[in-house]
Amino acid sequence: MSMSKTALTGIVTACVLCLLAGRAHPVPSKPPHLSWPRWRGPNRDGKCPERNLLPAWPEGGPKLLWSVKGIGRGWSSPIIAGGLLYITGDIGEDLWIFAYRPGPVEKLQWKVRNGRSWKRSYSGARSSCTYDGGKLYHMNARGRVVCLDAASGKTIWTVDTFQRFGAKEIRWGHSECLLIDSERLIVTPGGRKAMMAALDKKTGKTIWASAPLGKDASAYASPVLFEYGGMRHLVSFSSNQAFGVNADTGKILWSRPRPTRYQVIATAAVYHDGKVFVTSPDGKPAEQYRLRVSGANASVEQTWTSELNCLSGGVIHSGGRLYGSGYRKGDGWFCIDFATGKTLYTKRDLNSGSAVLAGGLLYCFSERGEMALLEPTGKGFETKGRFRRVGAKTKDSWAHPVICDGRLYLRYHDTLWCHDIRGR
Repeated sequence: MSMSKTALTGIVTACVLCLLAGRAHPVPSKPPHLSWPRWRGPNRDGKCPERNLLPAWPEGGPKLLWSVKGIGRGWSSPIIAGGLLYITGDIGEDLWIFAYRPGPVEKLQWKVRNGRSWKRSYSGARSSCTYDGGKLYHMNARGRVVCLDAASGKTIWTVDTFQRFGAKEIRWGHSECLLIDSERLIVTPGGRKAMMAALDKKTGKTIWASAPLGKDASAYASPVLFEYGGMRHLVSFSSNQAFGVNADTGKILWSRPRPTRYQVIATAAVYHDGKVFVTSPDGKPAEQYRLRVSGANASVEQTWTSELNCLSGGVIHSGGRLYGSGYRKGDGWFCIDFATGKTLYTKRDLNSGSAVLAGGLLYCFSERGEMALLEPTGKGFETKGRFRRVGAKTKDSWAHPVICDGRLYLRYHDTLWCHDIRGR
């Protein structure tokens, strides 16, 4: 195909103008279609790219294809890549990573121990696995990171990040879902030697380590990665602050106080168009920050606050709106205008929980074990299906739902269910 000099010049000019304008875009590249290789999906944003899914559910919910028991206690979600499903769970004294070949008759391929189980308050496995290039990465509640061959479960390397970076166990156990940045594995041990660090994903060696954030420990959240203003940013939380880091150097760019009653910040930040949304319960209102980049430095300024005090279920941005659930007095589901922070509408008859967005519909799994399919409209959430997956007395259905290849996966401690949600 030939191209005129004028057309080529126009394209180059447009690219330069975009760079000068600081046009932002997410950094993580999309993995092959029909995989769910990391926590919260292909881009860690709670969005599924699939479209040919049921527009509504029959009474009692979509067809149950299979279920598997024996995966142990925990709140980690499954990931799916390379033809296998990976999930973690605590059984007895150990934390186990399981690899299943999903199908009509699910088959265990291998299982590998990653340190001791978490038996302190709210016992059970926390973090989901991360898949990248045929390798599997996982951090347990005590900061032990393992890299495995994803096909066989063979250990490639391990690192005690708490020992290396001078960190200590936190009250409810480290809960970070690890992030891959090209050749780096990002960890947030929250120690006296580093709040955040980048490890070589092939060897586990330290590439860079950020400064600590005073005496703060880590939070329970996972980092997000994006590019804006000619700089690559990581945003996450310590026990009392939101903070930004230069993803290439480890330099802490900015921090903002976010004190909470129990030092619990468990919801990842949401990035869009040069702005970052942060939320946590029992403390300050949720906030949106506008990023300012100047050379090698960056700062943030608050643009608005919101009543959306999400605990751990995550918040999703789509079409200029934020969707997520509140906590305690804010129990229920919210639609927030991303430009202004205004609450557009709520749904109070479905308890707080976590969600996935696919085909314009929200798949909401409440902490009380109820699954709902909601359509966000101009006036409110329209229910397209609803069924109970776990007993009515449940209050800790905290694992995030997963959608992959027309299947909906739900986890409650020792059991994983797989529902068929393919369009007919």
